[in-house]
Amino acid sequence: MKYIDSLKHPVSLLGRHTLFLIREIGRIAIFFFKGFIHIFSLPFQFFKIIEQTHFIGMKSVPVICLTAASTGMVLGLQGYYTLVKFGSEGLLGAAVSLTLIREMGPVMTAIMVTARAGSSIAAEIGIMRISEQIDALETMDIHPIRFLFSPRLAACLISFPLLTAIFDMIGILGGYMTGSMLLGMNPGVYFGRIESSVKMADISGGFVKSAVFAAVVATICCFHGYYTHTRADAFGAKGVSLSTTSAVVISCVLILVTDYVLTSFLL
Repeated sequence: MKYIDSLKHPVSLLGRHTLFLIREIGRIAIFFFKGFIHIFSLPFQFFKIIEQTHFIGMKSVPVICLTAASTGMVLGLQGYYTLVKFGSEGLLGAAVSLTLIREMGPVMTAIMVTARAGSSIAAEIGIMRISEQIDALETMDIHPIRFLFSPRLAACLISFPLLTAIFDMIGILGGYMTGSMLLGMNPGVYFGRIESSVKMADISGGFVKSAVFAAVVATICCFHGYYTHTRADAFGAKGVSLSTTSAVVISCVLILVTDYVLTSFLL
């Protein structure tokens, strides 16, 4: 009898966690669709979207440029010494550009914006929740999801593709600096390989990834901040801290998982 009870316990535990995961996925999906629909509802929140685009997008440009330059230079350095072994150093431009445009650009941009802006979004909305500001919005008949989530979602959908394009360009220039200016590779060969290798499908695929990552980051960060008060492990300032940490960690993990899924479909 004790043996049967010991078998039931892990099974019931697994079932409980599975049901919790399914419930959370459903809540997040409903939260996303409500926010997405309210982007287009009237009156249009044009100035709030511009404000959030400036915060999420414009203020992330220095971080994106620095990360892109270092990433491109490392790719150029590592790629050159790898291709030299096979006598194919002329392919450096293609290797750097395709790696950045297809994978590194969208993924690194999403992770860096999550670290800089996503954490701030989760903390800001979480503080509004525990200080009852969201309850005040409901009292004034202002839809909280429309007011708080929709402008941030729209701003992410605008900012992520643009930041990804900046990352790609700066990264390619970083690879050029390493390959041509430092290691002496012919600049014409470097950029010629980029022109002949990069197709429109590669660029559009990168932008599709960045748009999906934008939806993931905005939804997860706003969701965790919005529902800070429902956490069972903490409340108040501690709850905001844990919600912010959870938002960043889950966003980064989902970016990597989503990247694999999208890559399998886009290749």
